[in-house]
Amino acid sequence: MQLSEQEVVRREKLSKLRELGINPYPADLFPVNHTSKQIKENFTEEKQVIIAGRLVSINIQGKASFAQLQDSEGRIQVYFNRDVICEGDDKTKYNDVFKKLLDLGDFVGIEGELFTTKVGEKTVRVKDFTLLSKALKPLPLPKEKDGVVYDAFTDPEMRYRQRYADLAVNPHVKEVFVKRTKLFNAMRDFFNTAGYFEVETPILQPIPGGAAARPFITHHNSLDIPLYMRIANELYLKRLIVGGFDGVYEFSKNFRNEGMDRTHNPEFTAMEIYVAYKDYNWMMDFCEQLLEHCAIAVNGTTEATFGAHKIDFKAPYARVTMADSIKHFTRFDITDKTEDEIRTAAKSMGIEVDATMGKGKLIDEIFGEKCEGNYIQPTFITDYPKEMSPLCKEHRDNPELTERFELMVCGKEIANAYSELNDPIDQRERFEHQLKLAEKGDDEATEFIDEDFLRALEYGMPPTSGMGIGMDRLIMFLTNNQSIQEVLFFPQMRPEQRIAADVALTDDEKALLAIITKTEKIALNELKTQSGLSNKKWDKTIKGLTKKEVAKVSKTDEGLFVEVV
Repeated sequence: MQLSEQEVVRREKLSKLRELGINPYPADLFPVNHTSKQIKENFTEEKQVIIAGRLVSINIQGKASFAQLQDSEGRIQVYFNRDVICEGDDKTKYNDVFKKLLDLGDFVGIEGELFTTKVGEKTVRVKDFTLLSKALKPLPLPKEKDGVVYDAFTDPEMRYRQRYADLAVNPHVKEVFVKRTKLFNAMRDFFNTAGYFEVETPILQPIPGGAAARPFITHHNSLDIPLYMRIANELYLKRLIVGGFDGVYEFSKNFRNEGMDRTHNPEFTAMEIYVAYKDYNWMMDFCEQLLEHCAIAVNGTTEATFGAHKIDFKAPYARVTMADSIKHFTRFDITDKTEDEIRTAAKSMGIEVDATMGKGKLIDEIFGEKCEGNYIQPTFITDYPKEMSPLCKEHRDNPELTERFELMVCGKEIANAYSELNDPIDQRERFEHQLKLAEKGDDEATEFIDEDFLRALEYGMPPTSGMGIGMDRLIMFLTNNQSIQEVLFFPQMRPEQRIAADVALTDDEKALLAIITKTEKIALNELKTQSGLSNKKWDKTIKGLTKKEVAKVSKTDEGLFVEVV
C-alpha cells in the first residue's frame, strides 16, 4: 500500500507519541459527563466539564490556541493555554504533544471549565487533555476562507463508499438517519398502541414467495438444498394470522436480485402488517392515520417538501379507482376489455408491449406510463384487476377486480394493501395462473407454488387486511432526498477500483483518472484531447498513472485504449 505524504507524517507522529510513553489507542474508560449540546443549553461560567470528541479545527497562536471539538451532538470551542495545561517547568504536553503531534481527526478527551470569550463564544478552558485515538488518514474536511467553503466532501460515490467520513465531515447528513430512526419508532408506537404484535420471520426461505421478484439464491450445505433470501415476508405473516394472532407486523430486510437506480437498492427495508377481521377500506383509514402520525413525529408537521413539491400527509387522502384513473388520463376504459383490446390500446398510446404480457401486466404498464406520475399529494389508487394481484381477495362487487389499493405520493408507490385472499382453492388457481404467465415469459410472475402456505389456508384464515410500506422510500419523502442511497447508511456499490484513496496522485493525474473512470475504457487520443494538457504534461501524467498501476494502456485492432486497473 502506497501512503500519501500526510499519511507518512501521521505514522511518524504515532511513533513519537509512543516514544513519549503516550498510548495513542488507550483502553481506559474516559469519564465523559457532558456533550457539546448540553454545555451550550445549560451553560454556567466556571462549570467543570469532561467532554470528548474529534478535533476538526486547530488554530495555534504561540502559547495559547483555540480548537473545535466535534462530538455526537455538535461542536464546541476549546481553549488550550500552555501554562494552564503545564503548570510546572515541563511544557512538553503543550509544546510537543498538542502543537506538533496532534492532527485534525484525532479523538481527544478534555477536562476543563467553561468560560465566555470576549466575542461571546461559549468555550471550554482546557485543564488537561488525553489522546483517545490517533487518526492515521486525514479526513476530507472542507476548508473555509472569507466565508467561502472549499474542497467540500460532496462527491456522492465517495460519500456512499465512505459513509464514516461523510458523517464525520458533513454533520447534517446524520440528521437524515436520526429522522429515519424516529420514523421506525413512531410506526412501532402506533402499532403497539393499537395492540398489534411485532414478530420476526425467516430471511432464508425454501421458496421465494409473497412478491414477484428475482431472488438471491444460496445453498445450505448440511441440508444440501437451495435457499432463497427473502423477497417478501407476506406468506409467513399470514401463517401467523392462521395460527391465532389478530394483528402482526414486521420491519423486514428484503433482497431482490434486480436493477439498481435512484429509488431501488437490492437490499431494502419494508414494513408489513396484517390485521384479522379487517378489509382494505379499514386499512385505507388506518394507513392515512399512520402516515399523519409518522410525519408529525419525524418533522413536527404533516407537511413535507420533496423536490419542487409541497406534500401534506394530513388525513384524509383522495381515493381513485385504477379504471377511473386510466380513463381520466387516457380516455380509454379498461372495463370489460379483452387482453387483445388492451394490448392494441397500449400500442396506440406509444407504450412498448410484447407477447409475454398478460392482461394485468398490460394494464399496469398503461397506468405506470400515463397515470402514476400525476399523483403528487397522497392518493389511494384502488380496485386493481385480478390478474395484477394473485394474493388479493376478489372484489365483492366486481369479480374482474380485487380489493387492493396502492398509495401514491409524488408519482411513486409507498404503500400496497389488500383484503387478503383466504380462499385456499381460489389461491391455488391464482398460483397456477402465475405459473402459466411465467412459462409464457413474464419475468414478474412467480414460478413457485407454496404448498405449505396453501395447507395453512386450508386450516382456515379469518378475513384479514394486510399492508406493506417501503420504509426507505417513505423516509426519502420525509427528508427531501431524491436518491435512496442518501437514506441508507451503506448502499450497495460497484466494486471499488484500487485507486485514489490509497495512491498518492498529482492534481493532473486525478483529473485524468476522473475522465477514464467515466467509462470502461477510452481511446488514448480521445483521452489526450479531453485532458487539455500540454504534450509535456500529458506524457508525464499518463506515465505517472501507468507507473503507479492505476491505469493501463492496451493495444487492440482498433488502436490504443486506456482503462482503470
